[in-house]
Amino acid sequence: MEIQEKLQNEVANCIECDLCTKNCSFLEKYDLNLADFSKRPDLAYNCFLCGDCERVCPEDIDGRKIAIMMREDSVEKNGDKIAEDGYSMLLKEKINYKFKNYKSANSKVVLFTGCNFPSFYPGATSKISEILKEYGIDTVYDCCGKPVSELGLKKEAEKIIENINNELKKREVEEVVMLCPNCYYFLRNKIDAKVVSIYKKLDELNLGKKLDKDMKIFMPCPDKEARFIFKDIEKFLPDNNEEENKKIEIIKAQCCGLGGCASAKEKELSQGFTSDAIEKGGDDFYVYCASCAGNFRRGGAENVSHILNEILEIDEKPEKGFKSLTNRMKFKFKR
Repeated sequence: MEIQEKLQNEVANCIECDLCTKNCSFLEKYDLNLADFSKRPDLAYNCFLCGDCERVCPEDIDGRKIAIMMREDSVEKNGDKIAEDGYSMLLKEKINYKFKNYKSANSKVVLFTGCNFPSFYPGATSKISEILKEYGIDTVYDCCGKPVSELGLKKEAEKIIENINNELKKREVEEVVMLCPNCYYFLRNKIDAKVVSIYKKLDELNLGKKLDKDMKIFMPCPDKEARFIFKDIEKFLPDNNEEENKKIEIIKAQCCGLGGCASAKEKELSQGFTSDAIEKGGDDFYVYCASCAGNFRRGGAENVSHILNEILEIDEKPEKGFKSLTNRMKFKFKR
């Protein structure tokens, strides 16, 4: 089946209600609905893959899937190489992740840090690794492969997943604890080991403190729909009731600005998303994605905190300079 026929099938039930356009700054900018977007492969890499279009669509049409299909088609037609400019540095690091480290992974349960938490929170990464080590949990430093997959490099992403699976099988790992929501959702149905969030594991081990304050929380895109991670976090949050008089507010913003690697194409939209979330966060707000935290700090937010650090009483602000690269580089040699 040709790509255009596949795309037409994806949008066949579109009723032209334009709810997707009204709820997506990218679609609004180009005056498109999802049916229109499926005919614009030239804009495939401009989509932030946030999923807000699918969440409001009465026919459950998913713009993320449309964008990925068009990206994969572009890569296939270009000899399995990305045809777009602006991603060479990302791919040089991520295709065969330069800073992976499985040296100390000899336990049945391992912590999988992903690449961005060590980048923005190196101190917290080391501390969390030390805490879990006391409970017989070793640490793996690797990238899940989501950035490569989202760029349409399907074969390369499959190799990354296969390599991760092989490394875990070789060490007889049965459970993987994820620090990053992107890693959690990307790998949870792709590797043989059980995948759990760090918050679920902390609860199982009776670690971490219950938070007791009003909180504004920015929810990362992959968790907005199923909210599997947020449900694990809720055990550490104050209850929303009149007696406690504590309030949890979810910040309503489209994206942190980094979604779908689209910032390379849509700098103005990306900065707008970042500024919007920071403004709505106000004096003090929380995230549970290190990439979001780092991007907000670089966008001028001095008031953003990671919920995990708050739960474990770790005082560390997200890195906002170019040290993020050297931070994750250091973990290649960690034992």
